[in-house]
Order: sequence, then C-alpha cells, then structure tokens
Amino acid sequence: MKITALARTLIVSALALTAFSAHAQEKTWTKITIATEGAFRPYNFTNPDGSLDGYEVDLYKDLCGRMKIECTMIAQPFDSIIPALNAGKFDAIMAGLTATPKREETIDFSVSYGLTPQTFATLKDSPLAKLPHTGETLYLAQDEAAAQKAIDDVTAAIEGKIVGVQTASLGLSLLDRYFKDAVEIQEYKTTDQHDLDLTSGRVDLVVASLAYLKDAAKEPGNEDIVMTGPYFKGGILGRGVAVGLRKNEPELKAMFDEAIEAAKADGTIKRLSEKWFGFDVTP
Repeated sequence: MKITALARTLIVSALALTAFSAHAQEKTWTKITIATEGAFRPYNFTNPDGSLDGYEVDLYKDLCGRMKIECTMIAQPFDSIIPALNAGKFDAIMAGLTATPKREETIDFSVSYGLTPQTFATLKDSPLAKLPHTGETLYLAQDEAAAQKAIDDVTAAIEGKIVGVQTASLGLSLLDRYFKDAVEIQEYKTTDQHDLDLTSGRVDLVVASLAYLKDAAKEPGNEDIVMTGPYFKGGILGRGVAVGLRKNEPELKAMFDEAIEAAKADGTIKRLSEKWFGFDVTP
C-alpha cells in the first residue's frame, strides 16, 4: 500500500503530538505530604509534645532534601493508611510498611529502606519463652520444606494459645497464612495495645517486627518481654519496608528510588538504622 506525502505528513504530526502530550502529562513534584503511623517504635512514634520522631522521621527529611522537594509528615491510623493514600489524602506512606505481593496489587512501592524479620514475643517466665527454632532465621520462600517443618514444630508448641497482633500488619499476614487454625488471634489497633495485654496476661504471645519488639522491651513495664521462635523472612512477608505510593505515579517513585539508593550508598541508612535500632537494617 502506497502512502502519499500528505498521509506521511499527517502520521508524523500525529506521532509528534502524541509524544508531546505524553511529555506534558509527566508530573513535576515540588511538594508532598507523607503519612506515618506515629505509634510504631523505633520506625515512627509520637513524642509527649505531639511531634513525630523515629527512624522514618529522620529518613524522610534526608530523602526530601535529596529530592529537593518540600515535605510534610502527618500521622494516620495504620489500618486505614493504604485506603487513605488511594483516596488522595496524602502522597506517600512511610510507616514501617513492608512491600508484599498482596499490597503490591493495590499500591506501588519504592525500593526498600529497611529489612527486619517478624517474630513472636512472650514473657520471660512463660513456658513459651523458648519455642522451637528460637533465634533461627526462617526463609519462607527459599526452602519451603524446611520452613514448613519448622512452622509445624512451632504450631505444635503454641496450639490453643491466644496471640496478639496489630490489625492490617505483616504479623497478621504471617498468622493468617501459617497459624490461624492452631491459635486464637486477637487483633489490636496499635502494637502498644497488644504489648499491654501481653504484660497483663490477657494474651500468651504477640507477633511483630523484631526491630519493634527489641525497642518495645526497653520501655518501662515491658522488661519481662522476650523474643521467642524463629525469625520469619521472605515469601508473603515481602522484600522489606518501603515507601508506599499510588499506582501510575512513576515520577514520584523514581525520585524516591534514586534518593533511597543514594542514602544506602553513602551510609546514611546504615547510620540512621544503627541510631534507632542498634543494628543495620539496610536491605
């Protein structure tokens, strides 16, 4: 089929217009609002004066400086934080939120800026204080047969117990996938609420991030809290904590990715994680 000169001109013009339109639609970010929970030490927490503090509070300031944009951080309940993001109430999430396959169906994530396992905690005088495989790292997706054997051992030890966990958390995903038929799951709006019920004897165990539990055990009244059981990593637990973003906002994702990679490369993430966790959580 022959194409006339006029047709060729029209085609070239259409392609140029399409490219111009696509370029014009690229969003330029100069100001964003970031949501955190404000109740998940040491990732984020609220000081008595109402100010936000923690690893992610220090980190967002560093990242926004690298991105050369104006950022504001606000507190948002964790159980509604993803719906609120998608509703446009803010632009990004930095709230100890792990990038998991399930969550990635709903939102996008930056590259990870922290990686700590999930584990159980109980009281030091509890018969559950030394569960099978305590202190061992269990990679849920690498050796499924070995992981299932360890899970079976833990399941037998905690059968019939009451386990506290934060609603919408990674710990709840772990319980739902592997332990829900063996234990009674008690959900809480915040992690400090399940800590209180643990120390009061209303639950037998809790599940949370190892980083959170190490910090929580230092709080007044929590001196008897000890970690127990394996350190669960990978699989449904995802690839680490990352910035949550609405889908189809590639410019903002690219900005965060570049800033996080730079913060990893120059040791900023290592320095901040050692400040707040006492160990390096760099993925």
